[in-house]
Amino acid sequence: MAYGDKGGYGDREMHKVICSECKKETEVPFKPSGDRPVYCRDCYQKHRPARRF
Repeated sequence: MAYGDKGGYGDREMHKVICSECKKETEVPFKPSGDRPVYCRDCYQKHRPARRF
């Protein structure tokens, strides 16, 4: 990766979470509040809205 091993987030603090869909452990660059699902990179791609051009 171009920005080291943190997925392009530089020195941001990463938080370990369990993906709401596949239940794999992953890290996210924000502290989850608990009121919304959190997804790993693969599952997020399936849930994000389609881009409009």
